[in-house]
Amino acid sequence: MPAASSTARLEARISTDLHSMLKRAAELQGRTMTDFVIAAVQDAAQRAIEQAEVIRLSLADQQCFAQALLSPPQPTPALERAFARRSRLLRAE
Repeated sequence: MPAASSTARLEARISTDLHSMLKRAAELQGRTMTDFVIAAVQDAAQRAIEQAEVIRLSLADQQCFAQALLSPPQPTPALERAFARRSRLLRAE
């Protein structure tokens, strides 16, 4: 038996002009207004999340990043001390 999906309600006050526009757009796509609005909001949310989480690099930055991965710099003395301290802390636990 499939699990029941839960739903939540979203309400918004919009202008009559926007309401008419949404209704017309939904009709043009052969959808209900609710289906049209849900799809539009979901697309907008996914784009907003992607823009916040995906890092886009220029070609030069991509090459610099790849080079750093392929040939990482030697650890500095401070980094070596930090690793040594971390190893001591992990052994103490």
